[in-house]
Amino acid sequence: MIPIFIASTKSSSGKTFIALGLAIKLIGQGYKVGYIKPIGKTPVKKGTDVFDADAIFIKEALSLPDELDVISPFVLSYETQNLIFQGKVKDIRKQIMTAFKSLKNKDFVLVGGGADLFDGAILNINTLSLLEDMKAHALVVESWTGDVSADSLYGAAHILGERFMGGVINKVPVNSLNHVKDTVRPFLEKKGIKIFGVFQKDSVLESFTIRQLNDVLNGKVLCCEDRLDEFVENFSIGAMDVDSALSYFRRIPNKAVITGAHRSDIQLAAMETSTKCIILTGGLYTNDVVLGKAQSKGIPIISVTDDTFTTVNRIETILGKARIRGKGKIARAKELIDAEFDIKRFLKALKT
Repeated sequence: MIPIFIASTKSSSGKTFIALGLAIKLIGQGYKVGYIKPIGKTPVKKGTDVFDADAIFIKEALSLPDELDVISPFVLSYETQNLIFQGKVKDIRKQIMTAFKSLKNKDFVLVGGGADLFDGAILNINTLSLLEDMKAHALVVESWTGDVSADSLYGAAHILGERFMGGVINKVPVNSLNHVKDTVRPFLEKKGIKIFGVFQKDSVLESFTIRQLNDVLNGKVLCCEDRLDEFVENFSIGAMDVDSALSYFRRIPNKAVITGAHRSDIQLAAMETSTKCIILTGGLYTNDVVLGKAQSKGIPIISVTDDTFTTVNRIETILGKARIRGKGKIARAKELIDAEFDIKRFLKALKT
């Protein structure tokens, strides 16, 4: 069994995307692959037990035969955190390692790391600690936030020492892609930092469903409930005059438009462009003309009680934290790994 620890220096870097795509690639080459998420952060109840949402998703996406209590041995909830501070949570490391060792019949085991290198340190189950116990190879996923990301990868390599095998640079904006590939990557390679892939920020993987947005905003769906599983890629605030809004809306595809319930002119203008849903702020509804047009075009309208500023702030808290769930995203992850991840070099590095 060869353990591969998918780590990062900060949260929301794309570890689940890399783990899923890499697992699909390895399985496609005939290897037996396992997955474990030592520290779950998104509790989901299955029967009488609670497991991590990403772990459940990976199990189902890869049709893994292993039990959920192996794939997701520990989930950190609000209640669990309080018990930790009271000194009432013990033996979590032993629980995790027992689950990990039960996967010994696999060729590869992908380990989904915590939010950063120190997540779980209080319980001695952070990346630095588990890497040694698992004798794992660390693949560091770094989301691009400018040239400081090169510092993060270089620093991670030195902190992780001989366990560090290399990294990938993820979520690179299109206008930075050439710089990262032609300048940053060669620079890091000269420093001994293997880079197995550079991934452009992808609109499909970064998108949310209308249903997810509605759940976050605690909204009320006024029409087109059958379209809630459509994906939203962009957001726009409709607070300008209608002529300016129409010109602006035409430049933004697959968007959610956030506007006051009284701005029926903005709502009608938005529906003449590539709009996936309209979010009405202030807790009010719109008129029958707007609802009728939305129904005919299949564009959900959601009413939320918060004002526009609060609504935008809520949405911004989930931007960059898109979960890689859904068949379309699974297919996209496979496509990107096939195109950008150097699997031959990666497998060779595991043997050295």
